[in-house]
Amino acid sequence: MDLKGKKVAVLGAGSSGLAAAALALSHGATVSAFDSGDTLRLSPAVERFAELGVVLTCGDDALFPSSDYDVSVISPGIDERWPIARAFSEASNELIGEVEFAFRLSETPVVAITGTNGKTTTTSLVAQMINSSGLKAVAAGNIGRAYSDVVASREELDWIVLEISSFQLETIKTFSPEVAVWMNFAADHLDRYKSLEDYKQAKVRLFKNGGEGKQAICKFEDNVGSDWLRTTFSAFSEGGDFGYEEGIIYEKKAGRSFDFRKTELQGKHNAENVMVSLAVADILGISWNDIEESIENFRAPQHRCEKISEIDGVLYLNDSKSTNLHSLESAIAGQEAPLVLIVGGKQKGLDFSALAELVGERAKAAICIGEIKEEIARSWSRRITCQIAEDLNEAVDIAAEIAESGDIVLFSPGTSSFDMFSGYEERGDAFRMAVQSLSFS
Repeated sequence: MDLKGKKVAVLGAGSSGLAAAALALSHGATVSAFDSGDTLRLSPAVERFAELGVVLTCGDDALFPSSDYDVSVISPGIDERWPIARAFSEASNELIGEVEFAFRLSETPVVAITGTNGKTTTTSLVAQMINSSGLKAVAAGNIGRAYSDVVASREELDWIVLEISSFQLETIKTFSPEVAVWMNFAADHLDRYKSLEDYKQAKVRLFKNGGEGKQAICKFEDNVGSDWLRTTFSAFSEGGDFGYEEGIIYEKKAGRSFDFRKTELQGKHNAENVMVSLAVADILGISWNDIEESIENFRAPQHRCEKISEIDGVLYLNDSKSTNLHSLESAIAGQEAPLVLIVGGKQKGLDFSALAELVGERAKAAICIGEIKEEIARSWSRRITCQIAEDLNEAVDIAAEIAESGDIVLFSPGTSSFDMFSGYEERGDAFRMAVQSLSFS
C-alpha cells in the first residue's frame, strides 16, 4: 500500500486512531483526524494528535469533510452506519478499518484470536509461549497496543498475536492471518447488532480471506463454516483434536498429553486456552518441550479467573471480567470443586434463570449483589441457597462463612459493573481487597 503523497483521514480519536495516524505519517501520507464527540471532552486528544502534527477536528464539524481523501481509516468503536462513517465513505476512495490498514502495511505474519470470551487470556498466553521458544512476538489489537502501533514501530518480529473483536472484523477486506483462532461464541453486543446472527457473521469474517497454508483453530462445538485447514478443541465434550480429562490435556492425533494441573490457571475454560496455545505451537513448528515451563508459569490477566488467595483451604477466584452470561457459565462449568458464587451487578436485561440448572448442579450457595441481586435470587432460589448482600465486602464475608476447605469462592458477576463501580477493573480490585481483609480478621 503506497501512501506517499496520499491524503488519509483517520476517524476516531482513541488509541487505535492515534496509532493509525502515526502509521500513515510514517509512510509519507498527509493526515487529518476527525471525531464527532464533544469538543471539550476531546481536548486531551486534540493535544495528542497535535504532537504528531495532525489536526483533530471535533464535534459536528467532523461530520462535514471539506476535502476528498484517498483512504479513510475508521476506528473499531465507530459503527459504519453512523453519520461520520457515511460522510467519509462518500468523501473517500476507500473506507477501511484500522486492522485492515495496519495489515496492508505490515509484512509480519499474524495469529488472530477472536471469540466472545477468553480472547485476552489466550492472546497473552500465545504471545508468551512464542517468545519462550526463542522467536519474538507481541500481543496487540484489542489488547494493549493497537495493531497500527506495532507496525509503525518497525520492530523485528517473527509474529504478531492479535486479539480481534467483531467490531474490528466488520471493516476488513484483505486481512488474512496465517493462523485464525475461534475461541467460542455466545450472545453479546446486541446493542450494536440487529440480531445474534449478525454478531456471529461479523466474527466469522475472520475466515473471509483464506489461502494455501492458512490454518484455523476452532472450538469443536461451534460450526463456523471455515474451509481452512482446521484443528479443533474442547474441554467440555468429546470429538475435538484436543480434549481434557481429570486435569490432563490430550492431543489425539499424536497421542501427546499436557498436565494442566501444573499450571497457575484454573478451570476447564482456561484448559481450552492452553489447548489453543499448544495447537498454535504445532502449527508454528514449536516443540512442546520448549514451551512447557512458560505455560506452567503463565498467570491469567487480572480479573479473569485470577487466583487471589487460599484461606483455610478455600480458594478465592476473581473473575470480575465476567460481564455476560456466557462468561459466567464458562467460569461455573470450568471449575471442578464445590462453588460458592458471588454474582450480580447492573441490570441490563440478562436472563439469569437460564443458568439455574447449571448453578444447582455445581454450586452450594450464591450471594447476589447489585441492581439485579433480587432477580437472580428469585430465579435461582428453587435450585440453590441464595443470599442478598448490599455490597461486595458483605458478600465476601458471607461467602467466607459458607465455604469449607476444598471449596472455591468464585466472584463471576455475569453482568456489567456500572451500577456500583466505574468498570470491571475497579470491581475486581474491590473483591481482591475484601478477600485480603479476611486474612487479617
